Amino acid sequence: MRHGPAVRRRKLGEELRRLRLDAGLTSRDAGRLAGWHQSKVSRIETGASGVKTADVTLLLEVYGVGDPQLRSLLETLAGAADGTGSGWWHAFRGLIPPEYRDFISLEANACAARTLETSVVPGLLQTPDYARAVTRAALDDLPVESVNSLVEVRIARQSVLRAERPLELSAVIDEAALRREVGGCRVMREQLRQLAETAQLSHVRLQVLPFSVGGYVGLTGPFVIFSFPNISDLDVVVLDHLTSSLYLERKEDLEVYSAAFHAMQKRALSPADSLDLIARISDGA
Repeated sequence: MRHGPAVRRRKLGEELRRLRLDAGLTSRDAGRLAGWHQSKVSRIETGASGVKTADVTLLLEVYGVGDPQLRSLLETLAGAADGTGSGWWHAFRGLIPPEYRDFISLEANACAARTLETSVVPGLLQTPDYARAVTRAALDDLPVESVNSLVEVRIARQSVLRAERPLELSAVIDEAALRREVGGCRVMREQLRQLAETAQLSHVRLQVLPFSVGGYVGLTGPFVIFSFPNISDLDVVVLDHLTSSLYLERKEDLEVYSAAFHAMQKRALSPADSLDLIARISDGA
């Protein structure tokens, strides 16, 4: 169990090592071609030291990596690991903690996400008013300007669902999250309406865990599993807590959470039945 930046740094190093070996180069060869000492290449590959985005770009040139999607992912990971990334979220770096910036960078570069929510609508599916009500409830001592900025971040994150290659989102939501009147009746009705509309996108699969299932394996808390193109072992589980996020990247952890999510999908309503339930709740809101 580790905090995000350390996970990113180690995974990035592992992938750079694989690319070096694929290019038929030793670490001494790579250092010489990059104009570095061999030890710098070794430290980067083991995650013992941080790596700048410019260094990753140089190594990718040395290794002859031309895939633009892979290059973009690795360069973004380098920025997330050392805090120098250029994603839009860095404009808010004074407001949001490093682990949240790391979470957003993962979300922005993932090809798929599986998420369980037990008490609120997933952030990628929230309306501005609902997001504002959630933020105020969780951080009631923040000034209005800060709340508005956090809502702006939440809504900006949703661009991954409208991208040219949109995030494939699978969400399982506890019925409790749909019945809790966050922000009042009007806000909740609007939220449920948008939830139903978004659920009909081809790259979004939404299922509701009804009260009738009783207890279930994920009842103790929400989580997200991110998957990435080109690098299968980069998958990571993110657990959110009130003051921080924890990242699980061991194969054993990924297997447990993947199996748990699959089990919850089997117990949840089908996407069509979930939409019917959302409509019934909305009509009564």
